[in-house]
Amino acid sequence: MAQPQETDRGAGEDKPPLGVGMVGYAFMGAAHSQGWRTVGRVFDLPLRPVLAAVCGRDAGAVRDAAGRLGWAAAETDWRDLIARDDVDLVDICTPGDSHAEIAIAALKAGKHVLCEKPLANTVAEAQAMTAAAGRAAAQGRIAMTGFNYRRLPATAQARRMVAEGRLGTLRHVRAVYLQDWLSDPDFPLTWRMDREKAGSGALGDLGAHIIDLAQFLAGEQLAGVSALTETFVRERPRLQGSSAGLSGAGGSERGPVTVDDAAVFTGRFTSGALASFEATRFAAGRKNALRIELNGSLGSLAFDLERLNELSFHDHTEPAATAGFRRILVTEPDHPYVDAWWPPGHGLGYEHTFVHQARDLVHAIASGSPPEPSFADGLQVQRVLAAVEESAAKNSSYTAVPGP
Repeated sequence: MAQPQETDRGAGEDKPPLGVGMVGYAFMGAAHSQGWRTVGRVFDLPLRPVLAAVCGRDAGAVRDAAGRLGWAAAETDWRDLIARDDVDLVDICTPGDSHAEIAIAALKAGKHVLCEKPLANTVAEAQAMTAAAGRAAAQGRIAMTGFNYRRLPATAQARRMVAEGRLGTLRHVRAVYLQDWLSDPDFPLTWRMDREKAGSGALGDLGAHIIDLAQFLAGEQLAGVSALTETFVRERPRLQGSSAGLSGAGGSERGPVTVDDAAVFTGRFTSGALASFEATRFAAGRKNALRIELNGSLGSLAFDLERLNELSFHDHTEPAATAGFRRILVTEPDHPYVDAWWPPGHGLGYEHTFVHQARDLVHAIASGSPPEPSFADGLQVQRVLAAVEESAAKNSSYTAVPGP
């Protein structure tokens, strides 16, 4: 991933335009729109992003979204969006069941592609997308997977420190991503609880993030996993009215939940380092709690999304009498991305990850450099997700613990 050190500023009105077309306009669409609207006003880019068109199936709703989010035009068929001459890049913010079809068609049409995570609903779909990205790369087209948590200054700084050897030999990685929005058994059934649309539940929605972040920070891939998953509430009220996002009113009719509510798994990296992961939507009181810690022979690093401008670092080479975890406030100009923003101590937020994602993608397109994370990186995460599900299916029965 790009580690910007220069001061990037300017609206870039004199730069060649990069027409962006986005499919989907709910939660992720709004977040991506924020990134595209802002990036050229903060960073001095080689190309000027232009919000050409947004696409959604409901004509009235997508027109409203276009006006609200800053898009110049609205489409109701993603094929029409791809066919537009003013769209150079297709940004996919839809449920996973449509990722492969849209991405492959866009790449075939000569467009660059940004696709939200997880890359697909199956390994086979992700493989087809990665193959299409490889063919498109030969024609100078870029395909990136949207793992935004790589682009927090703190996580980018953590990756830098691991790469510099500050932790020595990696021993352990532990990661959790906890939410509570499904704790109420009467929360309505949305597309996120439908395997046909979402692929999986907490595993793909939350677990994909911490799998990618763990591999990114460690600088190596997971080689094997052992897992358990559970669906705590197996039927929910069918949604009445809007089916988008994380809200809606439930009716009296109930339908089946066909994805996991929680996943717990261990893993081993290619180096032999051990890892543990937990992803759940049933952690009461936890709204969006992501935490990751890495332990090595020379030190440890920890990151907590609820303190997203900070790292905790322990240098194990220091004398024991004065050693301990210390807080690093990641707001200095020489930290990744920060030189384009505010003076030291003035923190950034969640939405800035999408600005930085847009920044790095524009630079990759302009330079013809391989993007990070690529579709191949998304495929690697998809393989881990599939391995977790396969292991959980095998581990569905427990070994009895002998009594006294």
